[in-house]
This record gives sequence, C-alpha cells and structure tokens, in this order.
Amino acid sequence: MELTVKLAGSRRVAGMAAISALAITLAACSSDTKADEGSSADASASGDAALSGTLPGAGASSQEKAMNGWLAGFQEANPDVQVSYDPTGSGTGREMFLNGAVLFGGSDSAFKPEEVEAAKERCFGGDVVELPLYISPIAVAYNLPGVDAENINLAPETLAKIFAGEITKWNDPAIAETNEGVELPDTAIVPVHRSDDSGTTKNFTDYLEKAGNGAWPHEAGETWPIEGGQSGAQTSGVVQTLQSAEGTIAYLDASQVPEGFGTVAVKVGEEFVPFSPEAAAAVVDASPATEDATDLRLTIDLARDTKESGSYPIVLVSYSFACSTYDKEQDAENVKALLTYIASEEGQARAAEPSVAGSAPISDTLREEVTAAIEKITAA
Repeated sequence: MELTVKLAGSRRVAGMAAISALAITLAACSSDTKADEGSSADASASGDAALSGTLPGAGASSQEKAMNGWLAGFQEANPDVQVSYDPTGSGTGREMFLNGAVLFGGSDSAFKPEEVEAAKERCFGGDVVELPLYISPIAVAYNLPGVDAENINLAPETLAKIFAGEITKWNDPAIAETNEGVELPDTAIVPVHRSDDSGTTKNFTDYLEKAGNGAWPHEAGETWPIEGGQSGAQTSGVVQTLQSAEGTIAYLDASQVPEGFGTVAVKVGEEFVPFSPEAAAAVVDASPATEDATDLRLTIDLARDTKESGSYPIVLVSYSFACSTYDKEQDAENVKALLTYIASEEGQARAAEPSVAGSAPISDTLREEVTAAIEKITAA
C-alpha cells in the first residue's frame, strides 16, 4: 500500500503568510485477492463480497491523525477501495459533502437546520447520518518558555477574558491568583484563533459562553467573532502561529499540541483539571442528546458548565457524517464498511493510541446506537 501526501492550500491566514494544510490520501494497493472474510468492516457491510471503488472524504482537521489511522486500518482489510480524507476544516467539509464532492466527512459541530434540509436532496431523498465517533479534549496550549509548570490553572471567566482581549499580561492578578508559586512573566498575551470556519472554534466558544460566567459576550459559532488578532488556517496553521512567538495561547485539538508546550488546567467545581481522554469521556457520558437528535443524527448537548469531579468540559465531539441513501450500491457498501470499522472496538482503540490521536473511545452503549444507524445506510 502506498501512502501519498498532497498539499492543500490554506484559505486565509491573518497577519502571516498562507499556510498549506495536509490532505492525506491513502492510495489503493493493487490486489487481485479479496479482503480477509474475517475482517469486521468487510464482513459487516458486504458479506463475502470484496469491496472496491473510490471513497473520498473531507472535513474536520481535528480528526486528521485519527482518520489517518482509521483509513490505514480500513484499507488493510479492503485493499481495493481507494479511500481518502482531506482535512479542509469542518465547514468546508460539510459544503463539499452537500455539493456531492465527497461521500463522507467529519465535522466538529452538528449540521445546521438548513444543512440538514439540504442533505435530503444531496442524499437522494434520504437524510444525513451524524455519528459521534471522535471524542477528544480541546487543549488550550501556551508558548511560555521558562515557566516551570506543566499546567497553568485558569478559571473559565479568566480564560474568557484572555481570549476576549481584556486580560493582556501573563502576570495579571487573575492568573497569578490561581497559580501560587509559579513565576509568571510580564509578557504580553497573544491569543491565537482559527481563521477559517471551524467546529473547534464553535466548541471552544460554546464553552466560553456557557462556563465563562458572563465574561464572554459573544454567541458560540464556527467563525471567530472578534476582528483582528493572530490566527491560523486549520489546525496546522494554529500550531505554526502558536510556535512563532512567545506569549501566544491557542485552542486546538489535544492530539496536535506541539511537544514541550504547556497546557491549561481549567477550574471545574473546586478543582483544576488538565485535559485527558478519560476526563473528556466523563463529560460526554454526563451529557444528554440534543433536542433535534434522531436515530440517524446522534448529536450531543455537551455539559460545558459541569461541576463533576475529574471532568474536562472543553471537549470536542467530532461527528463522522454520511448519507442514509446513496444512488450507487458500491458507495453505500463502502461507506457502511468504513463507518463500521471506525466505530468498532478495534478502530476506536487504534485512534486512542497516543502515537495516533490519543482520543477517548466511545462507550459500548453508544456503539450500539451507532451500529443501528449505520445499518440503515442503503442505496436508492
């Protein structure tokens, strides 16, 4: 199997040169042999018949590392399927899906009502399927060389004021108050945000709005609500901007925090909790379904202001999405097989490996709901 990496241009980057994002394509290995009949992905979707064809996807860059692992595992069992995933960002991924450019995708936020409606035409009279298959904390990372602390403790309202531009120095009293014994420098704070429409931005601003005790005056959304400031396109652009100067602070998927950078432990109840897969999973388990969730759209209303001990509420639930109806049997079978593998214990364990993405595996209960939704994918 050959691994091909292509560069995808960034849409825009404020205050810096355009940054290329990686689009990972796993090229199909030529083989005259059928995939192993014992593989869960192949057998669950197509019985004894080998899968083949092209399976393009696009979407959330937060899922990039996990998706690389998933696609590699899937193609080991299905070498005749040419599968790819372009980490263009959640908003662009949904646009490409609705335009028919890709067959599946990933998004860090659920489809908007108008997108759910538009999906009916794109899905040949069917519906969009949304499955919460990637659960990961959103880390708040900072670039402060010389600060002797693995984590800086911040209350939600302090974090909100930092990103709103109200707290501008690292030794501000509000930061010092929760970091006794840590020597904080008189360095300017430089918040870094996503310049492209991003589900990570929506999740982060949703946390600031719901947990910030009124310190965040904006509504949650995929577009950063404050003009100006430092930014980066897609996760790779945010990482590069974070690394470019001392004093920067940024929100990004925890799997992509640069090695050696410190991260924020956020106040939950009376304790400060650093990110971890376990702490992220605790919040998801305590959160209800959204009011508009269905048996195909398994969307979650995250409990951002939780006080549950050991939970980390700045969490990202990234959805894998697809159609419930395709016009070709081959497309329906390929999508079902891929999603089945991603949801499987094997697929979830692969993404949970620290060397892959370090995500939190879904629970057995959620897997049952996901499997039932996948089984409803069919051809018109």
